[in-house]
Amino acid sequence: MKHPFVLLASALLFACAISSCSTGVSQLRSYQAYDRPASLPSHPGAVRVKISLRHQMVYVFEGSKPLLIAPCTVGTSSASTPQGNFKIFLKSPFKRANSHGWAYKGNHYKQTMIGSRPAGWLFKGTPMPYWCEFKPNYGIHTGWVKPYPSSHGCIRMHENLSPKFFRLVQVGTPVNIAATQPEDATIGKNIPRPPDAGPLPDYAPQMYVGDGYFRHHKTPSYE
Repeated sequence: MKHPFVLLASALLFACAISSCSTGVSQLRSYQAYDRPASLPSHPGAVRVKISLRHQMVYVFEGSKPLLIAPCTVGTSSASTPQGNFKIFLKSPFKRANSHGWAYKGNHYKQTMIGSRPAGWLFKGTPMPYWCEFKPNYGIHTGWVKPYPSSHGCIRMHENLSPKFFRLVQVGTPVNIAATQPEDATIGKNIPRPPDAGPLPDYAPQMYVGDGYFRHHKTPSYE
């Protein structure tokens, strides 16, 4: 029979594990509930995009009217997001990375580069839903949004906002990416960010290997 102190310690550890799990689920639900208002343009050809790297903010305008103001995550210092003037030249709601993703065999899954997958395992690239490419191999797409630069150079948007962005822009929409934007001090100043995705539990690998992550968002609504 276990010593009473061992039983007590086990019970405390179990309680802490349950509490931690409950907290993680609560934080994840808060993250998933995050949303920002968006408006559809009257003249889609007049839409333009401005992105602030320092403030990690996406601004979508029709002329001078803001259609969507959304937090984002940009590239790290070692894999920075390119700056300059671009145009969206490719849109795909079902884009997958061609270099990194998930190796899988039966019920076993492993995040890896395609060249490092174990022999005999299948491979699916990392999902990048609602992909809007503005420079070869650089795009704006769904991904975990964190309060610090953490992408490989792409612009990651919240799962509920990237579908809205995808609809607002079209092939040919101009995109300006700079260290800062004038709007950082005005309309972008007090925009609430989603909870930090850093400590959140990741989705199950089956969601990434299958099509689940491409559908994992609220139904977009517009004002």
